[in-house]
Amino acid sequence: MDILPLSRVLKSLGRPVLAVPLAAALFSGCATTNSADTPDTRSANPRTLASLALPVDQQACYDRDREPFTPLVDAHFHPRPFGGAAIPPQKLHAMLESQGVRFVNYFGIGQILEMDSGCSYYLDCPGVTAMPSIKNDFVNGMETVAYPSDNLHITLSMTFMDLAHPDNIVELIELYDREYPGMFSWSGELNVMKQALLKNNHEPATLESIDQWAPFMAVLEERGIPVTLHSDLGNDANPTQFLPLMKHVLETYPDNKIVWAHMGLSKELSHMNPRQHVAIMKELLDSYPHLMLDISWDVLYNEYHQWGDIYVPFLNEYSTRILPGTDFVAAGYKPDDQYAKELDVTSRVLKVLDDQAFQNIALGDNFFRLMELDYHAPTVCPAGINR
Repeated sequence: MDILPLSRVLKSLGRPVLAVPLAAALFSGCATTNSADTPDTRSANPRTLASLALPVDQQACYDRDREPFTPLVDAHFHPRPFGGAAIPPQKLHAMLESQGVRFVNYFGIGQILEMDSGCSYYLDCPGVTAMPSIKNDFVNGMETVAYPSDNLHITLSMTFMDLAHPDNIVELIELYDREYPGMFSWSGELNVMKQALLKNNHEPATLESIDQWAPFMAVLEERGIPVTLHSDLGNDANPTQFLPLMKHVLETYPDNKIVWAHMGLSKELSHMNPRQHVAIMKELLDSYPHLMLDISWDVLYNEYHQWGDIYVPFLNEYSTRILPGTDFVAAGYKPDDQYAKELDVTSRVLKVLDDQAFQNIALGDNFFRLMELDYHAPTVCPAGINR
């Protein structure tokens, strides 16, 4: 299911380590000629959105030594903050395009802070309630139409859904249908369990409330709309404490396109056995063919230091099930180069993936297939051609 391109909207309205902390395993690194910490001097991606609509045999192959290692797709991006002013849309588009991003998922933050709180970031304001709302989504819809870009494909996402109280979700989807017909083709990021929000009166989903999702999940399944779920796997005290919630979601809705944000990791979980974590991911991916993972958020690098060689083979093996993203939150107070920095950090693992995994994840094959978009990822140049 494809969101209409902006031009059409206006016309009609992707070494084994035993019993060691996750941080240590990720720090163990991977052998590569491009160190993950080495600044990259390659220019921003010159490939245009229009070029990616061409058949593969009409596109130049992708030279990984000369073209950027950062992805063409940012499948996890928040154009508005929890509260306060956002980066203006025209500036935001220019920022994305200058970094070579051609496809972006606009995740409005559904749990916005109380409007009279004066707070921009939830962690700075414990006690200030973050409540599910349609406000961000509606602003995103209006700005997407008002500020079109011919070189950026924006996928709008419904993020208003209160997973602990799902009674009126179908009714609100119908409101979106009336106000923005055909424009919202993703759902999420939705919070099943987000420990970091608990001090802001976040009410997690329960096994019972998950059972009550059936009406709106049926709508998403019928329309082929993916849903990105933030569901913490656990914490350092109990690494798999909340795994039953995600397992219940997958067992109950096996035919929905579900994307598990951040592979279930968080700041609260930094000392899990990496073998255990990868084993859980593999088991669920093998059991539920519609499940995908996203590797967004700089926490996956900053908290755990560096992608390790348990994870790179995993990402190569399951490369058709992984989406890239930054989890950037476009708060107006952020410096102009902040997105480029977060894109660099969240993309460092892409440097060391094999060519097929790079094509699947960074060049968009997975995203195009998931969204049934009429775009095509370029193939990676074979060894010996400028490599």
